[in-house]
Amino acid sequence: MTAVLAVSALTSCSDDDTPASVASKAASAYASATAEAGRRLDDIKGGIDAKSSVRLGDPSTDSDGRATVEVTAQNTTDSTKSFAVQVNFKDENGNLLDASVVTVSDVAANESGRGTARSTRDLSGDVRAEVERAVRY
Repeated sequence: MTAVLAVSALTSCSDDDTPASVASKAASAYASATAEAGRRLDDIKGGIDAKSSVRLGDPSTDSDGRATVEVTAQNTTDSTKSFAVQVNFKDENGNLLDASVVTVSDVAANESGRGTARSTRDLSGDVRAEVERAVRY
């Protein structure tokens, strides 16, 4: 079973907004999204860093215009474990566009489990995905 917690914040624009103020609001919103994703992972009790056990596929766009990427978590332990993975979606310049947390549940010992991270809004251009954090528990 795979669950996804998508984290995003919206900013509003008015006629008085300058490009700099809109960019500042967007940066603040994305920082907030990243912080919320981090809090979600911090709430996991007894988890250990598992970033090296997680791989991402190539990002694509689904029929709703959202960026998606397959997440593969390898369980190298001798018992069933679950993984929570924060995936950051970035543009070609490395600017954060969105963040989501994917849970890959009940991965059998010495097996891999898969899930899909999905952006919370339409992302355009050359979208890249990276594992920001991963916790095995």
